[in-house]
Amino acid sequence: MYQQNTNSRSVRHFAHFGQRPGSSKFNRFSGSSRGAPRRRFGNIINPALFIKKAEEFTKIEETNPVHSFTDFNFNPQLLANIKANSYLKPTPIQDQLISEIMAGRDVLGVANTGTGKTAAFALPLINEIIKNPRKRILILAPTRELAQQIKDDFRSFTPSLRVYLALAIGGAFMREQIMDIRRGPNVIIGTPGRVMDLGRRRVINFAQFDTLVLDEVDRMLDMGFVADIKSVVSQITQKHQTLFFSATVDQKIEALIDTFLTNPVKVSVKTTTTSSHVDQNVIKVERYRKEEVLCDLLKKPEFKKVLIFASTKMYTEKLYLSLQQKGFKVGSIHGDKRQSQRLTTIRSFKNDSLTILVATDVAARGLDIHDITHVINFDQPATYDDYIHRIGRTGRANQKGYALTFIDP
Repeated sequence: MYQQNTNSRSVRHFAHFGQRPGSSKFNRFSGSSRGAPRRRFGNIINPALFIKKAEEFTKIEETNPVHSFTDFNFNPQLLANIKANSYLKPTPIQDQLISEIMAGRDVLGVANTGTGKTAAFALPLINEIIKNPRKRILILAPTRELAQQIKDDFRSFTPSLRVYLALAIGGAFMREQIMDIRRGPNVIIGTPGRVMDLGRRRVINFAQFDTLVLDEVDRMLDMGFVADIKSVVSQITQKHQTLFFSATVDQKIEALIDTFLTNPVKVSVKTTTTSSHVDQNVIKVERYRKEEVLCDLLKKPEFKKVLIFASTKMYTEKLYLSLQQKGFKVGSIHGDKRQSQRLTTIRSFKNDSLTILVATDVAARGLDIHDITHVINFDQPATYDDYIHRIGRTGRANQKGYALTFIDP
């Protein structure tokens, strides 16, 4: 029904479905200019940036790591857990950083989504905890979903190991988090707001930490967490190791690097702005017909597991309810959902109980689901950086993915 565009200067139209402006669907989600993403965000992204063919897999060169996992002198049980997770060889960022982190160096990692970044810091830190059970690590992430995913990744590598974790995120019961933290975990993983709150309550003592991990710093700055990050760092009074990860590095981030890191090892595996495995295209469609066009796409057999992005919590929930009423196996996540609801929905999406997930950009950071076939931008992202992170949810694990962006005719 839509045609792949091979020329970034031209955009083909989606076939018309015959729904007229006077119908009941007009204005349901994006038909009104009030609250429409393009007006709300101001800057309009050039649609040509949403069009790019995926590279042929035969042209993608396999990288041969210098190290194998056995070269890092990991604990035998940790090595067994790595193998159980089907990790055969280190990714480039793991290959370059694991030894440096084990040596106690500060690290600056510039990496795209899906490069194996979390394991690059999790594995050496877990190994250090095994050697020194008194080790205390604080990991800050911009969103609840990413914090939860980091915790899940740590757990996947720690069966039969005495490594204790605690989560400190909003949307979950404070009492349970306080109890977990007071048990003295080796690793606290949290979002800046909740971590600061627990610090003010004297539940978290920042002076105890000997390692600080800042993940997706660019996103934390976008979300206004820079003051919280600086406050946390200022309260870690002992000499500590800092691991700093960001998808981009601009002047603001360079200023933080100069402040937080001491003679860091710098590694960049950010080779392209968007995934080379993702076929990207646009669909020109009138706003009052977007839902109808979307439903037609979702009925196609090749749309096996689909992540849909809407611009606001309200649009996300309305679209979810509408698709649910039409019989689709769909869930939604956004900021108004309780954390327990979000976790349940994500698990259902992972195990295929749900095949469609409607989300705000909160899901663009932290979702780690390898078999998403399609990302659909029902509403355009606010920035091109947001677009990069959205479409990074598909085309993973050497599978081809597809990204479609709805734009006005």
